[in-house]
Amino acid sequence: MSSVRVLLRASVALAIAGGSLAHATNGYLSHGYGIKAKGAAGVGAALPQDTLTIATNPAGLIEAGHRSDLGVELFVPDRGGEIKGNAFGPDQSFDGNGTEYFLIPELGHSHLVCDDLAVGFAMYGNGGMNTDYDKNPYARFGSKGNSYMNFEQLFIAPAMAWEFSPGQTIGLALNLAYQRFEAKGLSAFAPLSADPANLADNGTDDGFGAGVRIGWLGQITDRLTLGASWQSTTRMQEFDRYAGLFAEQGGFDIPENYVLGAAFELSEATTLALDWQTIEYNDVASVGNDLGQLFLGNPLGSDNGPGFGWQDMSTLKIAVLHRYSDRVTLRAGYSRGDQPVPRDQTFFNIIAPGVVEEHASLGATFAVNERNELSIAYTHGLEEEVRGKGSIPPMLGGGEANISLAEDSFGLAWWMRY
Repeated sequence: MSSVRVLLRASVALAIAGGSLAHATNGYLSHGYGIKAKGAAGVGAALPQDTLTIATNPAGLIEAGHRSDLGVELFVPDRGGEIKGNAFGPDQSFDGNGTEYFLIPELGHSHLVCDDLAVGFAMYGNGGMNTDYDKNPYARFGSKGNSYMNFEQLFIAPAMAWEFSPGQTIGLALNLAYQRFEAKGLSAFAPLSADPANLADNGTDDGFGAGVRIGWLGQITDRLTLGASWQSTTRMQEFDRYAGLFAEQGGFDIPENYVLGAAFELSEATTLALDWQTIEYNDVASVGNDLGQLFLGNPLGSDNGPGFGWQDMSTLKIAVLHRYSDRVTLRAGYSRGDQPVPRDQTFFNIIAPGVVEEHASLGATFAVNERNELSIAYTHGLEEEVRGKGSIPPMLGGGEANISLAEDSFGLAWWMRY
């Protein structure tokens, strides 16, 4: 385990040198992995395009061949909130964009051991969230200073894929995970915490964990490919410095999720693909428990303490790929999911407004020569607002909290065959 942690810490240092680990879109998980997939709205379960397929369906690694991928994404979220009709102060709007830009690196490598066995690894930002409010939304309730929250996750995933019969492949990835968290300006919630000293303003805490992803890729007909994968719950170390904030004394596991996909060749040059993904946020207590736990005698940080009240999230992704020429491939995609924050849970989610439902994306790949290519992608997360309904408890003056989020991201990746 010590050697694994050394590897994780070295990779974390590399990711930090390149920028932030991740800030994400489908809730707090990324809408896709790999610049090619991101240019296709995150589609990838039945359409492996590079070594970052490990993050979606490791069975796709058999299609990657001998190659390395290196990419970076510039992520620009626009997040905010407002409080209306509250007895403790006037109506106010809050801008959470004190930190505006985030760089998200990705790296992958694959090697064909033989015609039916491939091994490789991927390093990528799995998910995260950030809000940075110069004007603290919770100041009227007694919080001091500005409000800041930063949460980031990194996965390093060694993987293998085996074609056990012609056109039928299974894959396995070991998800070695690192995450870190920091929160400021939440002192108003100290009377509601089981451990007020470890509620907020304690600097950055981090933790390690592990889980697995298992996938299948099947060639059904000459034109139809199906894929499926399942990721286990990733068990993480507790955030001890925030044991009074998160349920289960700082617990914050990464939720189980799964994806089903299909890719159909409309012609030799054009492919239509889609994915259906479900993320089980509600099964992680610190994410899924709602604020109502307070009124059942469960303070923040307790075994069944309140979380963000997120529901499970399902997303449909659809994309078209067109090979314009031998050297140019074009991509476009759209995804839609039901955002995970209920209207009565917006008050606490001012610091984590992961509410985008729709993404539209464009991408392209340019072959420089037989051994090198460049890929680009642009994704827009359409602005989504969730207006509170019964969101601020009467004990805190009632009224409503409204939250919003929109996003833009720009990606660039380089591929090298060896």
